Amino acid sequence: MNGYSFAHIADAPAADAWRPLDYALAQWVRAHGGSAQLASVAGWASFADGQGDTALSLTGADVGRHGMSPLTTDAVAALRAEPLVGDGASVKPTPFVLEADGRFALWRNHAHELRIAERVRARLGAGRGVAAATLADDLDTLFQGERSAAVQSQRDAVAGIVGRRLFVLTGGPGTGKTTTVLRMLLMLQRRREQPLTIRTAAPTGKAAQRLLQSLRAGKQAMSAAGSAPLPQDWQPLLARIPDTDALTVHRLLGFDPRRNVFTRSAMNPIGVDVVVIDEASMLDIGMLRALLDAVRADATLILVGDADQLTSVAAGSVLMDLVAALSRAQAPERVRLEHSFRATPRLESINAAVRDGDATVLAAAFDAAGTAARRVDVGTAAALRRQLDRWAGELAQLPIRPTLAVSANNADADERQRIGQKNMDAALTALRALAQRQLLCALREEAFGALAVNQATEQRLKRLWGVPQSDVWYPGRAVLIARNDYVSGLFNGDVGLVLADADGSMRVWFETSVADGHIGARGLPLYTLPPHDGAFAITVHKSQGSEYACAAVLLPPDPAHRILSRQLLYTGLSRAQSASELWASAGSVAAALAQPIRRAGGLAARLT
Repeated sequence: MNGYSFAHIADAPAADAWRPLDYALAQWVRAHGGSAQLASVAGWASFADGQGDTALSLTGADVGRHGMSPLTTDAVAALRAEPLVGDGASVKPTPFVLEADGRFALWRNHAHELRIAERVRARLGAGRGVAAATLADDLDTLFQGERSAAVQSQRDAVAGIVGRRLFVLTGGPGTGKTTTVLRMLLMLQRRREQPLTIRTAAPTGKAAQRLLQSLRAGKQAMSAAGSAPLPQDWQPLLARIPDTDALTVHRLLGFDPRRNVFTRSAMNPIGVDVVVIDEASMLDIGMLRALLDAVRADATLILVGDADQLTSVAAGSVLMDLVAALSRAQAPERVRLEHSFRATPRLESINAAVRDGDATVLAAAFDAAGTAARRVDVGTAAALRRQLDRWAGELAQLPIRPTLAVSANNADADERQRIGQKNMDAALTALRALAQRQLLCALREEAFGALAVNQATEQRLKRLWGVPQSDVWYPGRAVLIARNDYVSGLFNGDVGLVLADADGSMRVWFETSVADGHIGARGLPLYTLPPHDGAFAITVHKSQGSEYACAAVLLPPDPAHRILSRQLLYTGLSRAQSASELWASAGSVAAALAQPIRRAGGLAARLT
């Protein structure tokens, strides 16, 4: 029994929109001598943090953006005088910070922003670029002599990385970000006498795996690049680029779940020369600070991502803020790739219209896309049922239910290996077939959310496949891992497929890297799976870092729904490689286009 207690404060404020956490912080303020006004502002600051903002604006255009009533000038002045509130200038922390421009923040977010801005400025100041003219021969080697406008931005990035301590590479899908990163790493190694140590990572396990797959494919392409393969003296440099360990950012930083801390820090830095972070739009403010602290001051940090995608589910919009700040300064440490190399330019027109928020251009782009894109008015439950019937019928035709060979436990080693390879090949083929079509939902809950839509899809598939509705596990079921699990080697976002062998025994199969660095598959017993959901319908957030041949995006029918945003629609539609579908009412599409995500905070101003 400890000596702590928590007394209910009768006059602690509350708001209908608040979460229990927000209300608890307001109670804490009152219990520690803060005024009722401060308790209210603190509760709203906590609520804003939950919505992704790193600060709450008490003055200016953003006042009241979450529903808090505006304060008078005298009330703001009274907050500044409270002992629990500081101005951010003191080294000694206070629970809350109210800056001169009227931003009210939790100390944690304020400290994160200050450290990020400090570290970014230090890295930019330490960088010493090299004139592109001195790199011309190496650039021509890496680009097989191509100097067209299509690759000029890529060439700028490869030349610009030399001598830098921080580099931001951004661009939309199909613009060659990973290929450019590969060439950037080759250029860095070419300009260094000793071999570089390199680590690559991404915020999710799925994104990390896709990064390695892309790097591996790029290395293979450069080794046999038609009539102009990479010269022999470059081949050892190519071999040193890692493509076998799919690291999440948490693993890279040595996350200790027991203490909820990263073990890598400025005092215990990551011992490599170059760190590459893909899908950096998913980084939150705390994770970027941890990275900037943990990457050695003399090492190079490369952040890669699409700044127009959804921001982190936690607080901050760090890639967006970095790109904006570096763009305003015309910094050479930022390159945006514009040219798309995808074979379906009609989809790029759709993505561009969403990026620009232009409803008229978007409608014309869908009309011009022909069979590559479809827009369906899904504004009612009945309309959703009709589309799910069609979608499930198309899913049922995919070859995602192969019967595997029976394991020959009593066979000799060669026979067991042959059967194992045959099963792995069949499972990998089925997994790749599954990735041909993916339904993406804006919501997780509610009737139009991923959970309900996945359940409805599974019910339809069971009828089509003759599977009893009571069966939870059946061949062809797709599952999505919901939590990182280092014991099983499965990570949040990994998709598995249930397959059965000839005697009916079922396992869940996942893509994995095999010993030779290529992609294979492995089957796990059903009972070993960490927490998971169905994967026939997933959220747009969960899809980040993934690509599908055909992606269908489902928006909620209520145009006033707060989930709708331009970035959400863009992220969902840009997952498609060759065909896309938009299931939504006209009102919901218009609302999404009209609502770009704009997170409140001070990082962008501090970086300027």
